Amino acid sequence: MSEIIKIVITGGPCAGKSTAMSWVQKAFTQMGYAVLFVPETATELITGGVAPWTCGTNADYQKCQMKLQLEKEKVFCEAAATMPADKVLIICDRGTLDNKAYMSDPEFCSLLASLRMNEVELRDNYDAVFHLVTAAKGAVSFYTTDNNSARTETTAEAAAMDDKLISAWTGHPHFRVIDNSTDFENKMRRLIAEISSFLGEPEPLEIERKFLIEYPDIAWLESEPHCQRIEIIQTYLKSDEDKEVRVRQRGINGNYIYFQTTKKRSQTSNASKSKNDFHRRSTFRC
Repeated sequence: MSEIIKIVITGGPCAGKSTAMSWVQKAFTQMGYAVLFVPETATELITGGVAPWTCGTNADYQKCQMKLQLEKEKVFCEAAATMPADKVLIICDRGTLDNKAYMSDPEFCSLLASLRMNEVELRDNYDAVFHLVTAAKGAVSFYTTDNNSARTETTAEAAAMDDKLISAWTGHPHFRVIDNSTDFENKMRRLIAEISSFLGEPEPLEIERKFLIEYPDIAWLESEPHCQRIEIIQTYLKSDEDKEVRVRQRGINGNYIYFQTTKKRSQTSNASKSKNDFHRRSTFRC
């Protein structure tokens, strides 16, 4: 069976997502992946005449967008399962949690209830999420609305929306933010490097470091919009001597996703590495 990995590339308005898609396709096709793209649902709907200002309410529109997004991802996953490629990388141009940034909390809760889903289930349904920061934050001279008819935000609105999107995805176990600290080409290179690192390319070596820190102010952390408390229970299973098998329960408020991870001792001729170093072999989400 193919190894199917589903990730999200999201970001604020005018962040470089369209260009990023071509970079991702070229880079990971060369690495042997079959690369599939789930198009941005909001742009499809808005350019087709279905928008927050044409529907009865914003909540009505967001429900339509969420349902279409979920159905598209389901179809792409089903198609990926039929492909002969060893590795299939599904790239979602925005994911379901992007909707949260465009809704009030009561609207979002009502939407989840109508779909009989929960936030943890939606968020952690993706293997990783990569956020490209809007040009309105750190590269204002490059911010434009000319290349997307569905984009109407001012720079201030774009920056505020960028913050809301980061907040919406905060809590995902593999969430990375790519800022504008370099020029645009190097921003794209950093995105490719982050995705490659997550996928374990070119070598799936896992290095863990531990740090002793002062106990943080929990109340202050929980008051920050880009911080979220997550409950984690990790259980180690009996296994062969050369393996480590664990099951991680991760979620909040009674809603959990479970990951089974198997690690195997790697044999390396590099004298600087310990022969007992582990590298990740497989992870299953359920």
